[in-house]
Amino acid sequence: MLVDTGANVTLLRTDLAQKLKEQLIYTAPNISLKTATGEKTEIRGKLDASIECGSRKFHHRIYVADITDPCILGLDFLQTFNFTVDLEKNEIRTGGEEIPLFAASVQHSKSCSVLAKKRTIIPARSECLIQGVPEVPGQFRYAVTNFPSQVSQKGVLVAASLVDLEMEAIPVRVLNLNNKPKILDKGDVIATCDPVVDIVARPQEFSGAQHLQSTLENLQMLNEEQRTAIKKLLNEFQDLFSTCDADVGRCNMTQHRINTGDHPPIKQYPRRLPLARKEEAEHLVKEMVDNGIIEESSGPWASPIVLVKKKDGSTRFCVDYRKLNEITKKDSYPLPRIDDTLDALNGSQWFTTLDLKSGYWQVEVRPEDREKTAFTTGQGLWQFKVMPFGLCNAPATFERLMETVLRGLSSEACLVYLDDIIIVGRTFEEHLNNLRKVFQRLQKANLKLSPKKCRFFQKEVTYLGHVISAEGVKTDPGKIKAVVDWPRPDKIHDLRSFLGLCTYYRRFVKNFSTIARPLHKLTEAKSNFNWTDECEKSFNSLKQALTSSPILTYPRTDKEFILDTDASNEGIGAVLSQNTGNEERVIAYFSKSLGKPERNYCVTRKELLAIVKSIEHFHHYLYGRKFLLRTDHASLRWLLNFKEPEGQIARWIQRLQDCKQCTNAEKKFGMERDISVKVVTTTTVDPWSSCEIQKAQLEDPAIKPILEKKLNLAERPSWQEIVPESPATKRYWALWDSLHLKDGVLYRKWESDDGNSYRWQLILPKSRIPEVLRETHDSASGGHFGVMKTLSKTRERFYWDRLRADVENWCRECHACGARKGPKTRTKGCLQRYNVGAPFERMALDILGPFPVTTKGNRYVLVLMDYFTKWPEAIPIPDQEASTVAEELVRSWISCYGVPMILHSDQGTNFNSALFTKLCELLGILKTRTTALHPESDGMVERFNRTILNHLSLFVSRNQTDWDTHLPLFLLAYRSAEHEVTGLTPAEMLFGRTLRLPCDILFGRPSETPSSPNEYMKNLEARLESVHAFARERIKLASERMKTRYDSRATHHHFKEGDLVWMYKPKRRRGLSPKLQQNWEGPYTVVKKLNDAVYRVQRSPNAKPKVIHINRLAPYRATDHNSI
Repeated sequence: MLVDTGANVTLLRTDLAQKLKEQLIYTAPNISLKTATGEKTEIRGKLDASIECGSRKFHHRIYVADITDPCILGLDFLQTFNFTVDLEKNEIRTGGEEIPLFAASVQHSKSCSVLAKKRTIIPARSECLIQGVPEVPGQFRYAVTNFPSQVSQKGVLVAASLVDLEMEAIPVRVLNLNNKPKILDKGDVIATCDPVVDIVARPQEFSGAQHLQSTLENLQMLNEEQRTAIKKLLNEFQDLFSTCDADVGRCNMTQHRINTGDHPPIKQYPRRLPLARKEEAEHLVKEMVDNGIIEESSGPWASPIVLVKKKDGSTRFCVDYRKLNEITKKDSYPLPRIDDTLDALNGSQWFTTLDLKSGYWQVEVRPEDREKTAFTTGQGLWQFKVMPFGLCNAPATFERLMETVLRGLSSEACLVYLDDIIIVGRTFEEHLNNLRKVFQRLQKANLKLSPKKCRFFQKEVTYLGHVISAEGVKTDPGKIKAVVDWPRPDKIHDLRSFLGLCTYYRRFVKNFSTIARPLHKLTEAKSNFNWTDECEKSFNSLKQALTSSPILTYPRTDKEFILDTDASNEGIGAVLSQNTGNEERVIAYFSKSLGKPERNYCVTRKELLAIVKSIEHFHHYLYGRKFLLRTDHASLRWLLNFKEPEGQIARWIQRLQDCKQCTNAEKKFGMERDISVKVVTTTTVDPWSSCEIQKAQLEDPAIKPILEKKLNLAERPSWQEIVPESPATKRYWALWDSLHLKDGVLYRKWESDDGNSYRWQLILPKSRIPEVLRETHDSASGGHFGVMKTLSKTRERFYWDRLRADVENWCRECHACGARKGPKTRTKGCLQRYNVGAPFERMALDILGPFPVTTKGNRYVLVLMDYFTKWPEAIPIPDQEASTVAEELVRSWISCYGVPMILHSDQGTNFNSALFTKLCELLGILKTRTTALHPESDGMVERFNRTILNHLSLFVSRNQTDWDTHLPLFLLAYRSAEHEVTGLTPAEMLFGRTLRLPCDILFGRPSETPSSPNEYMKNLEARLESVHAFARERIKLASERMKTRYDSRATHHHFKEGDLVWMYKPKRRRGLSPKLQQNWEGPYTVVKKLNDAVYRVQRSPNAKPKVIHINRLAPYRATDHNSI
C-alpha cells in the first residue's frame, strides 16, 4: 500500500477491486485521472470499503483505476482521519498509534549480506549473539535476518529476527549444533537480510496464556507458587474476559426500563452532519449493527445523534436523549459515596481492580422500551438493543445490577462503583479466594471483563481518581498533572472547572477553603472577573498544595479519633487523625470559609464555631465514639458556663450532646486540662419547681418573714411585730388573709368582686421578676404590648409588691418597643435661618424623578434655583450620574449667570462625588449639604419641585413621554409670576424688567423705549437697587414670620455631650415591608453639638460618626432586656 500525499484521491487497482465484495459503482466515462507524468488514466468506478491501517479500520470512498500499485492512500484519506505524516521518523500517526513507512524503492531492493564485525568462536552445542555489519550500507533500514544460502555451514542455524541496519552493530543469533567449536573470522558472511516492505498488524485473539504472561510480568514480587495459583485461576475463568471489541457480554439478570408514563412519543428531526462526517457516522452505525448493539426501528420515537471527538482522535457516537430524559420517571437508586468506599479499604494489603467491557452495552433494554431509544442519522431509523449512554436512569440501573450480582460479599472482600470493581485482601490466600468469588458471580451473570483495564494482585492501584495502597489514600498523579498544567483561567467557566477538579481532592489539603477563598470570590454572583495578584497566589498555592498532598490513612474503628480545630479571621479548619503505631496519621482535613456575619464573631465564638462545624462534618466518624478534641482556646468551657442558653448557643449545646464521650484538651499557656462534655448532658433542675420557688421566696427579704410565719402555722403577727420590717413586708402583711401555702410556696388568692370566681397568684420573689416580664412582655406570646395588656397578663398569674410600677417601667424601657414605636413625644428643634442679600450668592439644586423615559431619552430633571431672586432652571437629563449633573451645571447655569458663592444640595451621591467636589474646588464654590433625612433644610427647592409636578400633571400627555417638552413654557410662566416672598417676579429681580409674554403680543402693550443707552443703564441700576432693597425687606419679614410659626411647635430640648439618644432611621430594603421594620435605632452617644439644630452622634467607639438633625433624635431611656 502506497502513501502518496501528492494524490488527491485514494485509488485501488481494478483487478483487486473486482475481487472485493463491496459493490462497484461505475462512473461516467468523462471522469479521468491525471498521473504524475501528465498522462490521463480513466476512472473505472468507485466503491465504499474498509481500509485496515495499523490496528484500526477506516470506512472510506475509493476510486478504481488501472494503476501499477495495488492501492494508493491519497491526501483525502489522510485529512479525513487526521493522519500525521512524520518523514523524519518515517511513520504516520493517528489516534495515538504509530505506523512505520518504507520507501517505495525498498520493494525492488535485493537482499544484503551481514558480515562478522570481529573474530568470534561459537562453543560446541551452544548459542550466542554475534555482532555484524551490512555488506552494502544504506540500501534499506529494516530487514529480517536469515541463513545465508550461498554459504555452506553445516550444523549452524541463524534465527530469523527483525533488525535495524542503521544500528552500530546488528545482533545475529547463531546456534552451533556441532560437537566442536565453530570459528567465524572477521568479514565472514554470517547471515543475509531481506528488506521489510510492509508491517501488518493482526488482531490478537485473547488467550489465557497471553493474558497470564503479561500479568505475571508485572508481578515480580510473587513467588512461583503464587504465580501458579494465579495462572490456574485465570485459565479457569478464561471465558470471562472479552477477546475483541465485538465480544461484549449480555447480562441475564436484569433489563433496563424506560418509564415515560402516558406521555406521547417524542420525535426530533436529525441534525445535519458535515459531508466529511456523514460517511463516518454511517460506518459507525454499520459497525454497531454487525456487533448486535442496534437494530432497525419502526416506532414513533426519534432522537438526534452527536459525534464527539475523543482524546485519541477517534469518534464517539452519542445520542442526544435530553428530551427523552425530561419525561422519564427518575430512578432514585443511589450511587455509593466515594469517601465511604475509600474508608472501607482499611486493613487491605492486596488489591485487584476489574473493569467491565463496555459495561452499559452488557445490559439489555426491555423489548417494549427499545423504540424509545431510536435515533436517526438522516438515513434510516435505528434503536438500541442494549442500554445506551446518555439515559438518565442508566447509572441507577447499572449500580443496582452490580450490587445485586455481588450481594452477599462483604465490603472486606470487594467494593463496586458502577463498572469499577476493586477486590481486596489482607493476605494473598484471602485475596485469591475473594477474586474467585467475584469471578463466579460475574460469570453467573454472563458479564465480560476488559483484560486491558484489569490490574491483578497489586500493592498499589488507581481507583476512582485516587491511588490506593496499604499505607492509605493519595491523589492520582494523572489527575494532579491536569491541575498543575492548567492554564490561568480567563473566564468564570474555566475557573469553576478548575475549582471543581481541586475540590474533589479538598480532603487532602489543609486549610483548602482559606487558600481558595480569593478564587471563590471571583465566582460569586454580581462580581467582576478581575484577576489580581492575590488570585494568582491562590491559584499557584492550590497547585503546590495538591502536588505535595500527603497520604491519608484509613480510619480504624478500634482506635480513638483525634480532632484538632482552629479558627482565623477568614475561615475555620480541622484535622481528623488517629495514632497508628508510634505516630499520629491524618485521616482527612476539613475547612470552611467564614461568611460575613461569622467574621464578626469574637475569637471565642469563632473557635467554638470551628468545633461545632468540624464535629458536624466528621459526624459519621465521631458519633457514639470516644474521641479527643484539641483546641487552642477555652471556647468549650465558655459554652458550658451559660446558665440559660438561648438561640444559637442552645442549638450548639444540643448539637454537642451526641458527643458524650468527647474529651477536650484545651492548650493554653503550655498547660493541658481535660474537661468532660458530660457536663453538657447532665439533667438540670427545673428552676420553677416548688422547691426552687420556695428557696427563692426565702431569699427575698420582703417575703421571707411572711413565708416563715405561714410555714410555722403561726397566726397573723401583730402590728408591733411587723413594724421593724420593710414597707414591702408590711404591704404583704396587710394581705395576710389572702395569702396561702400550696406545696410550701406562698400564693395570693384573688377573688372577683361578686365572689363567684377566684384565681391563685404566685407571690413572685424580686429575683424572678425580670424573667417573668420577659415572658409576659418581650416573648412572642407577650407580644410587646402596652402597659395595660402586659399588666393584665402578669396579674393573671403573679403578684408582687409594686407590680404596676415595675410593669410600667419595663414597658417604657423596652428597647424593642422603643425601636419600633419610638418616643411618645418627638423632639423638634427651632428654625435656623439663612437669609441672602444679593443675586447668586447662594444657590440650591436637586434631582427630581424618575419620570417615564421620554422620546428624547430623558428621565430626570435637574432643578436649580437662586435663594435671592428665586430664578429657577429645570433641565431634563437622561440619568443622574455625577458627570451628567456637573456638565449641565456648567453648561446651563454657570456659563449663563456666572459662578455662585455657595451651592446647597441634599446628600445624594452625585452631589457628594469626587468629580462634583473637585468641580466646586476649581471654581471656588463653597459646597454645603442638608442633614440626612431632613429635606426641610432645602425647603425652597423642595417646594419648587412640587410646583413642577403640579404643572406637568396638567399638561402632560396620557402616555407621559412628552413631559420634557413642557418644561420651557413652565419656566417662562414661573419666571414671569410674582413670588410670594419677594413680592416681585424672578425676572424683575434678575433683569429689572418683566418678561414679554404671548398675551402682550396678542393684546398689545406699550413699550418703554429709552432715549439712550446711558439713560437705560441709569434707570436699570436704580430700578434693580430699589427692587433688591424691597426684596430684602420682604425676605426678612417672611423668614421671621416662618420662624415664629415653626418655633411655636419646637420642644426646646437640647442634648449634652455623652447623652444617650434614639435616632430615627427608616430603612428601605428590597423584599422587606417598611411597615414591619423598626424605624428607631439606638442607643447613640452625642459626641458634639455642632449648632442648636445639628449634632454629631456615634453608635460605638469604633463606629463611624454621623451628623444628625435634632428632629431625628430623642432621649434614650430604654434597657436591653436580653442583657439582663
